[in-house]
Amino acid sequence: MLWSLFKIILFVAAIALLTLGAGVLMETDGGIRVAIGATEFNLEPLQAVIAGVLLVLAIWLAIVVLGLLVAFVRFVNGDETAISRYFDRSRERKGYEALAEGLMALASGEGNAAVSKAARAEKYLRRPELTNLLTAQAAEMAGDKRKAAEVYKRLLKDERTQFVGVRGIMKQKLAEGDTETAMKLAQKAFALKPRHTETQDVLLGLQARHNDWAGARKTLGAKLKYGALPRDVHKRRDAVLALSEAKGVLNEGNDVEAREAAIEANKLSPDLVPAAVMAARSYLEKGKPRYASRVLVKAWTAQPHPDIAAAFAEIAPDETPVERLNRFRALTKHREGDPETRMLVTELNISAKDFTTARAALGDLPDTIPSQRALTLLAAIERGEGAEDQKVRALLARAVTAPRGPQWVCENCNHVHAAWSPVCDGCDGFDTLAWKPAPETEGAMQGGAEMLPLIVGETTDVPDIFEPDEDAADDQDGVDVVEAEIIEPDSATPKGATNG
Repeated sequence: MLWSLFKIILFVAAIALLTLGAGVLMETDGGIRVAIGATEFNLEPLQAVIAGVLLVLAIWLAIVVLGLLVAFVRFVNGDETAISRYFDRSRERKGYEALAEGLMALASGEGNAAVSKAARAEKYLRRPELTNLLTAQAAEMAGDKRKAAEVYKRLLKDERTQFVGVRGIMKQKLAEGDTETAMKLAQKAFALKPRHTETQDVLLGLQARHNDWAGARKTLGAKLKYGALPRDVHKRRDAVLALSEAKGVLNEGNDVEAREAAIEANKLSPDLVPAAVMAARSYLEKGKPRYASRVLVKAWTAQPHPDIAAAFAEIAPDETPVERLNRFRALTKHREGDPETRMLVTELNISAKDFTTARAALGDLPDTIPSQRALTLLAAIERGEGAEDQKVRALLARAVTAPRGPQWVCENCNHVHAAWSPVCDGCDGFDTLAWKPAPETEGAMQGGAEMLPLIVGETTDVPDIFEPDEDAADDQDGVDVVEAEIIEPDSATPKGATNG
């Protein structure tokens, strides 16, 4: 506000001074005489002032014209001038227009058009850090892998575009299936930009695929450090890597280091079933059954699983069925309504020949959640209670075509695995396996017939429940029916146990 007022006062003062000056000049006597040869000019004071102003303007115009002539001469000689800058701006405008059109063509899926526009943009702009990337992506879209690789290699020469070049070649190697070279390039890209999330994920996946568990754990730590991974997810995946590292060390024959790694993995993620099982067996090898029992109970509380029950049985392999049933109550008192817990209690009671309790534990599972394992257990109960062979065989026939029950299934591609693995065999996804019902078209039955011997111990005269009887066939439907021998009421004695 004050500044505006000051400018108004200044303007009025300037007008007043000019008016006063003009009045003084008009009242002043005399003037200026200019003689040029025989010609003489007499100027009054006001006329002299106007002539001076015109003279100044004429001199300025002459200087401008002279500068323009000098700039033209320099332009002819190749020097940088306003004229050359005008043409440079024109080329730049055309170049950026071509670059924009190339990006639009790339977004529209027109690879050849994008290549043409990229070449035009390079012609006008001469900025390879911009146009090379467009050229490489357009060449890939057009199917010219060789040209794309050449452009990516040119990007490697500039520090500003080196990461883009490495990443581009890495993706090409991944598409070609050359995962070994791709991992080296991923490591280089990670060194250039450790915060880049996509590079972190690619490197982690490749390290897991090549069993570089130590390197994968470092990469996972970087993801946590740079905020690309929540802390709870990092803890879970670090446990998966620690477990995988333990298995690798065990395969190399270093039992002591493997045991420690397995225990570390279990501490990182107590609900990771394979880690809990491996840690429990490590404690057993160290002569610490109480620690093993504690680990397995905690894992069972998080997620009941047949492998946990099998490992829990290994704590006391020589106990009688009744002793085992009593000891397993530390496990089965948790998650009592879970189908896995109910089937485990059923198996234990079948082993102890308490078929009434076994039936009560199994309940309506064969009807509400039918599975091969549940129907097999019901067949075993029926045989134990003296049911007719026809009824038992009918249950076994249902078991053959029943759902397989929970298995290790990849949550990305639904690929079924016979055993847990840190990396999916189908899609190479890391830590994507979950214990859940599998698609009916894949997988093999787990935890069914083969689980009973694991829980109750090997028996002296209990054959495989699903061992086919060569003499039995269902000729009516043209489909073979599996014949099975179910546990006889008087013959289920665990190996090495004494009858109490």
